[in-house]
Amino acid sequence: MKAVVLKSFGDVDALAVQDMPEPEFGPGDVKVRVTAAGINPVDSKIRRGEMQELMPVTFPTILGRDVSGEVMEVGANVKGFQPGDRVMGMVHGGYAEVVVAPANVWAKVPHSLELRDAAALPMVTLTGAQLIEEQVKPARGDTVLITGALGAVGRAAIHAAHALGVKVWAGVRAQQAEQARRELNMEGVVAIDRPEEVAKLPTLDAVADTVGGKAVTPVLDKVKRGGKVCSVVGEPVGAKERGLVGSFFLSHPDGPRLARLAESVAKGELLIPIAQTFPLDAAKEAQKHAETAGTGKVLLVN
Repeated sequence: MKAVVLKSFGDVDALAVQDMPEPEFGPGDVKVRVTAAGINPVDSKIRRGEMQELMPVTFPTILGRDVSGEVMEVGANVKGFQPGDRVMGMVHGGYAEVVVAPANVWAKVPHSLELRDAAALPMVTLTGAQLIEEQVKPARGDTVLITGALGAVGRAAIHAAHALGVKVWAGVRAQQAEQARRELNMEGVVAIDRPEEVAKLPTLDAVADTVGGKAVTPVLDKVKRGGKVCSVVGEPVGAKERGLVGSFFLSHPDGPRLARLAESVAKGELLIPIAQTFPLDAAKEAQKHAETAGTGKVLLVN
Protein backbone atom coordinates (compact mmCIF):
# COMPACT_ATOMS: atom_id res chain seq x y z
CA MET A 1 0.00 0.00 0.00
CA LYS A 2 1.02 3.63 -0.49
CA ALA A 3 1.58 5.61 2.71
CA VAL A 4 3.10 8.83 4.01
CA VAL A 5 6.06 7.82 6.15
CA LEU A 6 7.89 9.86 8.78
CA LYS A 7 11.55 8.85 8.66
CA SER A 8 12.94 11.18 11.34
CA PHE A 9 11.93 14.17 13.43
CA GLY A 10 11.96 17.45 11.57
CA ASP A 11 10.02 19.70 9.22
CA VAL A 12 7.73 18.46 6.47
CA ASP A 13 10.72 17.27 4.45
CA ALA A 14 10.96 14.39 6.94
CA LEU A 15 7.80 12.99 5.30
CA ALA A 16 8.02 10.70 2.28
CA VAL A 17 5.41 8.85 0.21
CA GLN A 18 6.39 5.23 -0.33
CA ASP A 19 5.13 1.66 -0.48
CA MET A 20 4.63 -0.02 2.88
CA PRO A 21 3.28 -3.44 3.88
CA GLU A 22 -0.36 -3.49 4.94
CA PRO A 23 -0.90 -3.50 8.74
CA GLU A 24 -1.28 -6.84 10.51
CA PHE A 25 -4.87 -8.00 10.80
CA GLY A 26 -6.29 -9.90 13.80
CA PRO A 27 -9.60 -11.54 14.81
CA GLY A 28 -10.89 -8.40 16.57
CA ASP A 29 -9.89 -5.98 13.83
CA VAL A 30 -11.53 -4.19 10.92
CA LYS A 31 -9.54 -3.50 7.75
CA VAL A 32 -10.54 -0.32 5.92
CA ARG A 33 -9.66 1.05 2.50
CA VAL A 34 -9.07 4.71 3.30
CA THR A 35 -11.03 7.35 1.41
CA ALA A 36 -9.65 10.32 3.35
CA ALA A 37 -7.48 11.09 6.36
CA GLY A 38 -7.75 14.15 8.59
CA ILE A 39 -4.75 16.24 9.59
CA ASN A 40 -4.60 17.35 13.23
CA PRO A 41 -2.16 19.61 15.13
CA VAL A 42 -0.83 16.57 16.98
CA ASP A 43 0.49 15.18 13.68
CA SER A 44 2.88 18.11 13.29
CA LYS A 45 3.86 17.93 16.95
CA ILE A 46 4.74 14.25 16.58
CA ARG A 47 6.67 15.03 13.39
CA ARG A 48 8.73 17.66 15.22
CA GLY A 49 9.44 15.33 18.15
CA GLU A 50 7.42 17.38 20.63
CA MET A 51 5.21 14.45 21.72
CA GLN A 52 7.87 11.79 22.17
CA GLU A 53 7.41 11.65 25.94
CA LEU A 54 3.64 11.11 25.69
CA MET A 55 3.44 9.39 22.30
CA PRO A 56 6.79 7.72 21.57
CA VAL A 57 7.37 6.66 17.98
CA THR A 58 9.92 4.49 16.24
CA PHE A 59 10.98 5.12 12.65
CA PRO A 60 9.72 4.71 10.07
CA THR A 61 6.19 5.50 11.23
CA ILE A 62 2.93 6.49 9.54
CA LEU A 63 1.17 9.53 10.99
CA GLY A 64 -2.56 10.22 11.06
CA ARG A 65 -5.31 9.68 13.65
CA ASP A 66 -8.46 10.34 11.55
CA VAL A 67 -9.77 8.26 8.66
CA SER A 68 -12.92 7.46 6.76
CA GLY A 69 -13.35 4.70 4.22
CA GLU A 70 -14.97 1.41 3.28
CA VAL A 71 -14.58 -1.85 5.18
CA MET A 72 -12.53 -4.39 3.24
CA GLU A 73 -12.52 -7.24 5.74
CA VAL A 74 -13.56 -7.97 9.32
CA GLY A 75 -11.94 -10.31 11.82
CA ALA A 76 -13.53 -13.55 12.96
CA ASN A 77 -14.65 -12.03 16.28
CA VAL A 78 -16.09 -8.81 14.88
CA LYS A 79 -19.82 -8.12 15.06
CA GLY A 80 -21.66 -5.13 13.66
CA PHE A 81 -19.48 -4.43 10.62
CA GLN A 82 -19.22 -6.07 7.23
CA PRO A 83 -17.35 -5.48 3.98
CA GLY A 84 -18.66 -2.46 2.14
CA ASP A 85 -19.72 -0.53 5.26
CA ARG A 86 -18.86 3.19 5.23
CA VAL A 87 -16.94 3.89 8.42
CA MET A 88 -14.77 6.43 10.22
CA GLY A 89 -12.50 6.09 13.21
CA MET A 90 -9.76 7.50 15.41
CA VAL A 91 -6.83 5.26 14.54
CA HIS A 92 -3.07 5.13 14.11
CA GLY A 93 -1.37 5.25 10.71
CA GLY A 94 -4.12 7.09 8.87
CA TYR A 95 -1.96 8.64 6.13
CA ALA A 96 -2.21 5.48 4.06
CA GLU A 97 -4.35 3.56 1.61
CA VAL A 98 -5.27 0.86 4.15
CA VAL A 99 -5.79 1.03 7.91
CA VAL A 100 -6.42 -1.76 10.43
CA ALA A 101 -7.86 -1.01 13.88
CA PRO A 102 -9.95 -2.74 16.55
CA ALA A 103 -13.67 -2.87 15.88
CA ASN A 104 -14.54 -0.67 18.88
CA VAL A 105 -12.84 2.41 17.38
CA TRP A 106 -15.01 2.43 14.27
CA ALA A 107 -18.38 4.10 13.68
CA LYS A 108 -20.62 3.90 10.66
CA VAL A 109 -20.92 7.09 8.63
CA PRO A 110 -24.48 8.43 8.45
CA HIS A 111 -25.99 8.12 4.97
CA SER A 112 -26.36 11.88 4.57
CA LEU A 113 -22.66 12.58 5.17
CA GLU A 114 -20.08 12.49 2.40
CA LEU A 115 -17.63 9.69 3.15
CA ARG A 116 -14.67 11.95 2.44
CA ASP A 117 -15.91 14.67 4.79
CA ALA A 118 -16.37 12.17 7.62
CA ALA A 119 -12.58 12.00 7.97
CA ALA A 120 -12.72 15.46 9.56
CA LEU A 121 -14.72 14.23 12.53
CA PRO A 122 -13.15 11.51 14.71
CA MET A 123 -10.37 13.15 16.68
CA VAL A 124 -11.79 16.65 17.04
CA THR A 125 -15.33 15.64 17.92
CA LEU A 126 -14.19 13.00 20.39
CA THR A 127 -11.67 15.36 21.96
CA GLY A 128 -14.23 18.12 22.46
CA ALA A 129 -16.93 15.81 23.80
CA GLN A 130 -14.59 13.89 26.10
CA LEU A 131 -13.10 17.13 27.42
CA ILE A 132 -16.54 18.17 28.65
CA GLU A 133 -18.05 14.82 29.57
CA GLU A 134 -15.02 13.11 31.13
CA GLN A 135 -12.87 15.96 32.48
CA VAL A 136 -14.95 19.05 33.20
CA LYS A 137 -18.03 16.97 34.14
CA PRO A 138 -20.21 20.06 34.66
CA ALA A 139 -23.54 19.95 36.45
CA ARG A 140 -26.65 21.30 34.78
CA GLY A 141 -26.66 25.07 35.16
CA ASP A 142 -22.89 25.41 35.63
CA THR A 143 -21.13 28.23 33.78
CA VAL A 144 -18.23 27.06 31.60
CA LEU A 145 -15.94 29.02 29.30
CA ILE A 146 -14.59 27.17 26.26
CA THR A 147 -11.48 28.66 24.66
CA GLY A 148 -10.78 28.29 20.96
CA ALA A 149 -14.53 28.14 20.45
CA LEU A 150 -14.38 28.51 16.65
CA GLY A 151 -11.96 25.61 16.28
CA ALA A 152 -13.22 22.12 15.58
CA VAL A 153 -12.49 20.85 19.10
CA GLY A 154 -14.07 23.95 20.62
CA ARG A 155 -17.23 23.53 18.54
CA ALA A 156 -17.56 19.91 19.67
CA ALA A 157 -17.02 20.95 23.30
CA ILE A 158 -19.74 23.60 23.02
CA HIS A 159 -22.11 21.04 21.53
CA ALA A 160 -21.42 18.60 24.37
CA ALA A 161 -21.79 21.29 27.04
CA HIS A 162 -25.11 22.53 25.67
CA ALA A 163 -26.41 18.96 25.69
CA LEU A 164 -25.70 18.85 29.45
CA GLY A 165 -27.63 22.04 30.15
CA VAL A 166 -24.52 24.13 30.79
CA LYS A 167 -24.32 27.92 30.47
CA VAL A 168 -21.59 28.26 27.85
CA TRP A 169 -19.30 31.18 27.12
CA ALA A 170 -17.36 30.96 23.85
CA GLY A 171 -13.84 32.33 24.22
CA VAL A 172 -12.26 33.68 21.02
CA ARG A 173 -9.86 36.37 19.83
CA ALA A 174 -11.34 39.83 19.35
CA GLN A 175 -11.08 39.59 15.57
CA GLN A 176 -13.18 36.40 15.65
CA ALA A 177 -15.99 37.65 17.90
CA GLU A 178 -18.53 38.54 15.20
CA GLN A 179 -17.81 35.36 13.28
CA ALA A 180 -18.30 33.35 16.48
CA ARG A 181 -21.67 34.96 17.23
CA ARG A 182 -22.81 34.27 13.68
CA GLU A 183 -21.51 30.72 13.19
CA LEU A 184 -22.06 29.42 16.73
CA ASN A 185 -25.43 31.16 17.08
CA MET A 186 -24.47 32.31 20.57
CA GLU A 187 -24.75 35.56 22.49
CA GLY A 188 -22.26 34.41 25.12
CA VAL A 189 -19.11 35.24 23.18
CA VAL A 190 -16.10 36.89 24.87
CA ALA A 191 -12.87 38.18 23.39
CA ILE A 192 -10.39 36.79 25.88
CA ASP A 193 -7.64 39.05 24.55
CA ARG A 194 -9.63 42.12 25.65
CA PRO A 195 -9.36 42.67 29.43
CA GLU A 196 -12.46 44.88 29.50
CA GLU A 197 -14.57 42.00 28.10
CA VAL A 198 -13.04 39.40 30.41
CA ALA A 199 -13.84 41.65 33.37
CA LYS A 200 -17.55 41.43 32.52
CA LEU A 201 -17.65 37.63 32.62
CA PRO A 202 -19.69 36.03 35.40
CA THR A 203 -18.00 33.73 37.89
CA LEU A 204 -17.03 30.55 36.07
CA ASP A 205 -17.34 27.03 37.40
CA ALA A 206 -14.79 25.76 34.88
CA VAL A 207 -12.72 26.50 31.80
CA ALA A 208 -12.45 23.94 28.99
CA ASP A 209 -9.27 24.93 27.17
CA THR A 210 -8.56 23.93 23.56
CA VAL A 211 -5.85 26.53 22.89
CA GLY A 212 -3.25 26.29 25.66
CA GLY A 213 -0.36 28.54 26.57
CA LYS A 214 -1.02 32.07 27.74
CA ALA A 215 -4.40 32.29 25.99
CA VAL A 216 -6.24 30.94 29.02
CA THR A 217 -4.37 33.02 31.63
CA PRO A 218 -6.57 36.15 31.38
CA VAL A 219 -9.69 34.25 32.46
CA LEU A 220 -8.28 32.29 35.41
CA ASP A 221 -9.20 34.98 37.91
CA LYS A 222 -12.85 34.59 36.87
CA VAL A 223 -12.96 30.91 37.90
CA LYS A 224 -14.32 30.23 41.37
CA ARG A 225 -11.87 28.85 43.91
CA GLY A 226 -11.78 25.09 43.55
CA GLY A 227 -13.12 25.35 40.00
CA LYS A 228 -11.67 23.36 37.12
CA VAL A 229 -9.35 24.29 34.27
CA CYS A 230 -9.16 21.33 31.91
CA SER A 231 -6.99 21.49 28.79
CA VAL A 232 -6.34 19.29 25.77
CA VAL A 233 -3.11 21.16 24.98
CA GLY A 234 -1.00 20.90 28.14
CA GLU A 235 -1.01 21.35 31.90
CA PRO A 236 -2.85 24.67 32.50
CA VAL A 237 -0.29 27.29 33.51
CA GLY A 238 -1.16 29.18 36.69
CA ALA A 239 -4.29 27.20 37.56
CA LYS A 240 -3.07 25.40 40.68
CA GLU A 241 -1.39 28.55 41.96
CA ARG A 242 -4.83 30.19 42.03
CA GLY A 243 -6.45 27.37 43.98
CA LEU A 244 -7.98 25.80 40.89
CA VAL A 245 -8.05 22.17 39.80
CA GLY A 246 -5.96 21.93 36.64
CA SER A 247 -5.77 18.90 34.37
CA PHE A 248 -4.34 17.89 30.99
CA PHE A 249 -6.40 15.51 28.92
CA LEU A 250 -5.66 13.23 25.95
CA SER A 251 -8.59 11.93 23.95
CA HIS A 252 -9.13 8.26 23.16
CA PRO A 253 -11.00 6.23 20.53
CA ASP A 254 -14.68 5.56 21.21
CA GLY A 255 -16.71 4.19 18.31
CA PRO A 256 -20.18 4.43 19.91
CA ARG A 257 -19.68 8.02 21.03
CA LEU A 258 -18.27 8.92 17.60
CA ALA A 259 -21.40 7.49 16.00
CA ARG A 260 -23.59 9.74 18.15
CA LEU A 261 -21.49 12.80 17.33
CA ALA A 262 -21.62 12.00 13.62
CA GLU A 263 -25.41 11.89 13.81
CA SER A 264 -25.34 15.39 15.31
CA VAL A 265 -23.22 16.54 12.37
CA ALA A 266 -25.58 14.85 9.91
CA LYS A 267 -28.55 16.66 11.49
CA GLY A 268 -26.80 20.03 11.27
CA GLU A 269 -26.55 20.38 15.04
CA LEU A 270 -22.74 20.42 14.96
CA LEU A 271 -20.61 21.92 12.18
CA ILE A 272 -16.97 20.93 11.63
CA PRO A 273 -15.66 23.13 8.79
CA ILE A 274 -13.29 21.71 6.17
CA ALA A 275 -10.71 24.17 4.89
CA GLN A 276 -9.12 22.24 2.02
CA THR A 277 -8.34 18.79 0.64
CA PHE A 278 -5.05 17.49 -0.80
CA PRO A 279 -4.09 14.22 -2.48
CA LEU A 280 -2.10 11.78 -0.35
CA ASP A 281 1.00 12.51 -2.44
CA ALA A 282 0.83 16.16 -1.32
CA ALA A 283 1.09 15.42 2.40
CA LYS A 284 3.95 17.88 2.86
CA GLU A 285 1.95 20.75 1.41
CA ALA A 286 -1.13 19.62 3.33
CA GLN A 287 0.63 19.70 6.69
CA LYS A 288 2.09 23.12 5.92
CA HIS A 289 -1.36 24.40 5.05
CA ALA A 290 -2.93 22.84 8.15
CA GLU A 291 -0.47 24.68 10.39
CA THR A 292 -1.74 28.03 9.08
CA ALA A 293 -5.29 27.23 7.93
CA GLY A 294 -7.12 28.65 10.93
CA THR A 295 -10.23 26.84 12.11
CA GLY A 296 -11.02 24.48 9.21
CA LYS A 297 -9.87 20.87 8.90
CA VAL A 298 -7.44 19.79 6.18
CA LEU A 299 -7.91 16.36 4.59
CA LEU A 300 -5.72 13.97 2.60
CA VAL A 301 -7.74 12.16 -0.04
CA ASN A 302 -6.90 8.86 -1.74
